Amino acid sequence: MSDSITTSQDGAVRVITMDDGKANAFSLEVIERLRGALRDAEADPSTRALVLTGRPGRFSGGFDLTAMRAGDVDAVVELVAAGGALVADLYASTVPVVAAATGHAVAAGALVLLGCDHRVGVDGPVKIGLNEVAIGMVLPPWALIIARERLSKRHFHASTTLARLFDGASARDAGFLDEVVDESAVVARAIEVATGLAELDQRSYAKTVEIVRGEVVAEMRAVDPRAIL
Repeated sequence: MSDSITTSQDGAVRVITMDDGKANAFSLEVIERLRGALRDAEADPSTRALVLTGRPGRFSGGFDLTAMRAGDVDAVVELVAAGGALVADLYASTVPVVAAATGHAVAAGALVLLGCDHRVGVDGPVKIGLNEVAIGMVLPPWALIIARERLSKRHFHASTTLARLFDGASARDAGFLDEVVDESAVVARAIEVATGLAELDQRSYAKTVEIVRGEVVAEMRAVDPRAIL
């Protein structure tokens, strides 16, 4: 777990890589490390954009299902609330965040994509979407808030209530991704996009994010974390 989150620097772009060798599941430890890496990037004046990526074939499989199904209600609430805080942090970030969706991104993995400014994914048969209802879970209110904000209205119902999963091209149409490229080019393209976004005036970007997204972020942070029970 200790080396499942690594960071590197590519010019003005900080690259955060998730790779636990498995599903890139979000445990409390992983979430807190990601939130810390985001705070570090925002505080570093030499970092003007961020790329969040997974390992080849897998961006993230979502919350750690072992923890979610262990029967400890308080632990589930804490984990889901932490996930909401991470997505809100991403959406409110003072530096642009580009996701490199290197493969499958389901449940909380897909929600993290919704928190990023620009999402580059695989043009192929990956699985991307919110499968909670299909596996006997309820999307927390914060997830529905960001989904309603970022997803295509045409796909919102199928994505949430019907738990539809999308391949790369259809995920772009639904609003989980902004562009798709060959699997081998995902990370490089994300860094290219982030390098362009790093040229934005940082103060103006941060202030505009506050104005445009502030109400949505505040609503996400205000929801009752026990509402999924």
